[in-house]
Amino acid sequence: MKFIKMIPNMMTLGNLYCGFLSIGYAAHGQYNNAAILIIIGMMLDSMDGRVARMLKADSTLGMELDSLADVVTFGVAPSFLVYYTYFYQFGTIGLAVSGLFPLFGAYRLARFNVGSPKQSKNYFIGVPITAAGGILAILTLLGNWVPNIITTVVFTALCFLMVSRIRIPSFKDVPLPKYGTIVTIFLGCLLFVLYKGTYGAYPYLIYIATPLYIAYLAHRFKKGKSNKSAD
Repeated sequence: MKFIKMIPNMMTLGNLYCGFLSIGYAAHGQYNNAAILIIIGMMLDSMDGRVARMLKADSTLGMELDSLADVVTFGVAPSFLVYYTYFYQFGTIGLAVSGLFPLFGAYRLARFNVGSPKQSKNYFIGVPITAAGGILAILTLLGNWVPNIITTVVFTALCFLMVSRIRIPSFKDVPLPKYGTIVTIFLGCLLFVLYKGTYGAYPYLIYIATPLYIAYLAHRFKKGKSNKSAD
């Protein structure tokens, strides 16, 4: 029973480890691998909270651990990825600018953690760091088609949007079929990258994480239909 209660925290730690591996791959010039690991981190991040509620294993420890993991995987790792793929040519200035992303992201997370518990679940205040980091990862995957200037503009915009007071719609309580398009985009990017590469050229973790994520989505879809039938 104790092991089952630990599953959500293990997912969160897996998210953190993906961030660490992403930084390592980026440092060795394997930028697609680094971006894929950030997306895998997004998969794990999207599951840990819901699995915790499903298993009734919510805890303050899990919430704090989640924030620490998010800073690494969706703050530090994407900033390194952008630095190694583009900002490196600006030398020290490029490194300094890249470092702004996790700073804004960490501030946004801290503000969220100390926010009022009565805050609406229908929206976020500012762009979540998970979404911001994921967008940078996807832009890296599409680097051959996306001009560097666009990546720079998006990078800068996301920094300020994370700490803005703009209300961003939350999809946490929306049934799976209604946000299937978002899921399709993420899985489509993964399948595209795998198709363009050769088997084994990418982190083996993807061959484990993707089937698990699809199984999780199938469970959510089935649960959503069951709830509708009960109504």
